[in-house]
Amino acid sequence: MNVVQEYRYLAPSTAGAGGVDLQTCGGPAANPRFFSGFLTTPAAAAAGLLAVADVARTRYFQPVNPASLDPVVTGSADRLRFESFSGCCGAYARLDALPAGLDGDVLEHGTTNVDVNAPLREALARISGLDPLHLSVGPDALIASTLDGTVVEKKVPLPARWLRGFAEVHVLSAGFDLRAELPAAEAVAFLRRLPGANDRSVLWAVPAGRSLRLTSRPVPGAVCLAGAGRLASLRGLLRYSKTLRVYGPPIKAGSQPVASAWELDTGALRLTLTLSPEPHRGFSGEGAALTSLAGDEVADDADLVGALLSWDPTIDVSTLADGAAIDTARVRAALAQLGTAGRVGYDVSESAYFHRVLPYDAARAERDNPRLVGARTLAESGSVALDGESAATVRSGDQTYRVRRHPDGAMSCTCPWWAKHRGGRGPCKHALAVTIVTNAPVRA
Repeated sequence: MNVVQEYRYLAPSTAGAGGVDLQTCGGPAANPRFFSGFLTTPAAAAAGLLAVADVARTRYFQPVNPASLDPVVTGSADRLRFESFSGCCGAYARLDALPAGLDGDVLEHGTTNVDVNAPLREALARISGLDPLHLSVGPDALIASTLDGTVVEKKVPLPARWLRGFAEVHVLSAGFDLRAELPAAEAVAFLRRLPGANDRSVLWAVPAGRSLRLTSRPVPGAVCLAGAGRLASLRGLLRYSKTLRVYGPPIKAGSQPVASAWELDTGALRLTLTLSPEPHRGFSGEGAALTSLAGDEVADDADLVGALLSWDPTIDVSTLADGAAIDTARVRAALAQLGTAGRVGYDVSESAYFHRVLPYDAARAERDNPRLVGARTLAESGSVALDGESAATVRSGDQTYRVRRHPDGAMSCTCPWWAKHRGGRGPCKHALAVTIVTNAPVRA
């Protein structure tokens, strides 16, 4: 299912000797103006912006015509964050322009789409030199008043699964830990050893001294690397980077493929590329956010915490807990639910959430999720029969399934979905239906 996303820019974005002018559409205003100042490392910033734009126009699995999706940018107190998903929803890119990378003012807080067109990409690729480059995010007053004849309108079929990807990736990222840190020289050598762009294998990167070695089997401490060719988007910024950091969840022998995050840090910029567990899997189907979407018990907390968000670069959980007069566990649960609506993201480098509000209807992430829609239908139709606190029977069509809650809180089901994925892609609709009926948390 696609959603037609309409963009209306007052002019095309441009880049040249005078600076980089990024046009905006939607968010806190029709065409908000977020930033005016200088990029302190212009060539590196251009390479990072180009990487985010290239991910937005790429389908890594079964490549077809470019997706041509416009990235979003969030302006907070002291930095800009540019984000995009690939057209296949299997790769998420974010460029953080940190305080050291910007010499100017964030004029307005919020999140908006930015126009990244073919001429702009070509111009970004030509930017070089050490002199600061002016950056404008949003139209200035002069341009906005004289562009009657140059309005740029786009109608883009935005996949509903791309919207759901934002709801999933922050939940997965919040479970990542730093697994390896490579100096620049070792990072270059490692990335050069990777398979080509068409490789679809699932590999595992294991820390080995100051570098990483690749293996075909999961071992403790490893990081999953699925479709290694997807890391090609990092190469443009590699020459300017000091460090490559790699993040992932805990791994043990026999683990199934999982998501991972790969971050280049220049000191002034951070480019993070998060990869889905397998090249053919988009983040939209991972099911990590389903529990938060299904749980009604944190809705009130989410409303309370959401009202306290203030566009800080990172969200301080303890400060929110004090302001909301609830404990930190309830704040984290509320942030997880806010993330499913696109109102927060997660920064693995700082192990912290950040505030954003997507400039499109992020509520579609819940309405268009087939498993969640099916679960609500089962719950509302009386198809769930509880059997004590640890078991339930769920009627689904002509079939009946048994759902069990185990002592560690995990749930299992006798349905074909659970038999195939064993909880590796989130709970099935039957377990979600039980969760809705019992209003109790569920773990895959």
